[in-house]
Parts: sequence; structure tokens; C-alpha cells
Amino acid sequence: MLRYRPFAFFGAALGTFGLALQLWFSIRMTLDKGGTVLGGVWLYLGFYTILTNILVTKVLSAAAIGPRNAMLRFYLRPGVQTAIAMSIAIVSLIYNLMLRQLWHPEGWLLLADVIVHDVMPLLYLLYWWLAVPKGGLRWSQVLVWQSYPAGYFLYVLLRGAVDGWYPYPFLDVRALGYLQVLMDALGVLVAFVAVALVLLALARWQARRQGVAAPHAM
Repeated sequence: MLRYRPFAFFGAALGTFGLALQLWFSIRMTLDKGGTVLGGVWLYLGFYTILTNILVTKVLSAAAIGPRNAMLRFYLRPGVQTAIAMSIAIVSLIYNLMLRQLWHPEGWLLLADVIVHDVMPLLYLLYWWLAVPKGGLRWSQVLVWQSYPAGYFLYVLLRGAVDGWYPYPFLDVRALGYLQVLMDALGVLVAFVAVALVLLALARWQARRQGVAAPHAM
């Protein structure tokens, strides 16, 4: 919607700033350990948080620019925007419930950390609630939305098999073994599905309140 374009522009700008800060720190910390710039970028692109914030920023940028081409129209699909809402909600939930206590960033690194884990999830979920049309969302889409986290899980396993590094403790095959990591991943997948169902229930409730007929197809 046109009236939410300034909000989307602000969100895209803030998201880009947070991502740029995270990238700078990733490269700097990698260089401090004797690595390379490319190694810092490779490390940066290993985190679900970063990849999902990139998607959030792309959606908000598309909303700010408008549906000028096929790629922008793809990001503006209600199903795509809701799938990303599911993912960024999980980013914040898992970080705050399981990972925040594992490290204590300070200064600009703390600011970057708060932007990608706290501010952007809340901002994007607010955008989703206010601006995304939801009358066409279907329950069957919940399973389709899991393709992104499932793909990320395979990506992590492949990366780890190549360089032995895993971005999250509950996915560390070296420490836990493949069976435990698979069990952990299934537990996280249940959380993804639960969040998706909650979002879809809220979406259909909002659509009914606005007088938009929700589809009956399952």
C-alpha cells in the first residue's frame, strides 16, 4: 500500500545499516584471527539471522519501490512476505531464548546485534500486520514456507562438511553428531510450523474483520 511506503523505506534503510555493520564486524574479526576478507564474508553468510534479515530488507525495499519488475512483485506476494515474517520471528525467538546468553557484544557490535535480532523482527512483523493483504493466504502454504528453513539446514550441513564450522551450537555436528543435530532441527522445524500457524490464524482473523473473504481450499 502506498501509505506504508515511507515506513517500508525506513525499515529497508535500517535493515541495510544493521547488515552492513554486521558484515564489517565479521570481516574485522576474521582479519584479527588471521583470516581474509573473503573468509569474513563467508562466515557472515553462514548465519540464518543474516540471510533472513537480507530477505526482510529485500521485501521492505520492494515495498518502498513498488512492483516495477518480476523480482519486486515476487517479494511483494503475501505468501512470500508471510513466510519471511515466520522466519524473522523465529530468528528473534531462538536468539533471545537460546543464544543471547552465549556472548555479550558491546558498542557498535551491540547496536548491530540489537538491530538484526530485536528491532528488525518487530519492525517487519508490524509492517506485515499493517500492510500485507492476507485474504488469499491458505493453510496449505504453511508447509511450502518450510522449504526455506529446510534448505538452510542442508546448506549448514554442506558447509560444515567442507570447512568444519557450524553457526549454531544446536547444529554443531562435530560436538553432537548427525543424529542429535537432526533431532534438534526437527524441534526447530516444529517451532517454525507453530509460528506459521499462529501468523496464518491472525491473518485470517484480520481478513475477516476487514471483510475480505478467506479461501476455503486446504
